[in-house]
Amino acid sequence: MIQEEKIIELNNAAIGYKAKAHSVNVVKSGISVYALKGELVSVIGGNGVGKSTLLRTIAGFQPPIGGEVHIRDKQVNTYREKELALIMSFVSTEIIRVPNLSVFDLVSLGRYPHTNWFGKLLDEDRHIVKEAIKSVGLNGYENRMVNYISDGERQKAMIARTLAQDTDVIVLDEPTAFLDLSNKYEIVHILHQLASEKGKTILFSTHDLTTAIAESDRMWVMLSDSVKQGAPEDLILNGDFASLFHNDHLFFDPEKGDFRIKKQTKRKALVNGNGIAAGWTKKALERNGFEVIDSANANNGPFVTIDVSYPEWMVKNQEIITKFGSLLELCRYLNKV
Repeated sequence: MIQEEKIIELNNAAIGYKAKAHSVNVVKSGISVYALKGELVSVIGGNGVGKSTLLRTIAGFQPPIGGEVHIRDKQVNTYREKELALIMSFVSTEIIRVPNLSVFDLVSLGRYPHTNWFGKLLDEDRHIVKEAIKSVGLNGYENRMVNYISDGERQKAMIARTLAQDTDVIVLDEPTAFLDLSNKYEIVHILHQLASEKGKTILFSTHDLTTAIAESDRMWVMLSDSVKQGAPEDLILNGDFASLFHNDHLFFDPEKGDFRIKKQTKRKALVNGNGIAAGWTKKALERNGFEVIDSANANNGPFVTIDVSYPEWMVKNQEIITKFGSLLELCRYLNKV
């Protein structure tokens, strides 16, 4: 097996914060995970499980309660502030709203660890800032005010700032919060490209399981009693996602790779047909409380038969045959008969 450098490594780490009267509130302990060079690593877990506390501990904003947190084989709390800023950059979840600050000015803030006491940008710094802006798809936005661009564009500018900082490690706390579906996918895809093409180690927390599974090289799953890691597909096959949320009405579907609501099946349906239309027909029926069966189980109780020949659906219900031109019409009919 090839030995790769662990850029971020936690050994039996405990995270938390100091409470009143010198007491300590431990959020989670026994954390042993790592991230390699060029990996996009997502952190998944329920509310209050400690995702933000974990990222802030890794970023050096608060000390670990116990165990070890290493960045490039060195304890994170032994780095000097400027030394750590040359290695790691951090993007928080809060929306930046600063008046009279252009996109170029915001991104150029990332160069300050590299500048002199006066923070003056040299031609080389300006070139790096422009390249960072270009790499996240904001070319032409340099002079736009941060307050007058969309949340998705603002988040891209924050990522560009970390690129201008030119660190090997980037940590982002819920970078897709408050974004629409298109921007969620685009932001995470940009992060994946930066990790694979520029060899950066990128760690981000998210509630968007579907996007994380689609783009992450490695995932850290924060359960109530442990933290598991692996490729998204390994975690699905191992059944680790099934333990993510304790909810009697929710279950993880390993075939579809997402959480679904448990529903009481009221009737059975046999779907005849192939391709995308047949697949979405089955999904629509399951959403409406039907158990979709195959021909091998067609003798186990009454069922309705649906022949799919897109753009038409033909329903055989006992002796009655009815045709429909959409799944909306089909499902409304089945829910009434």
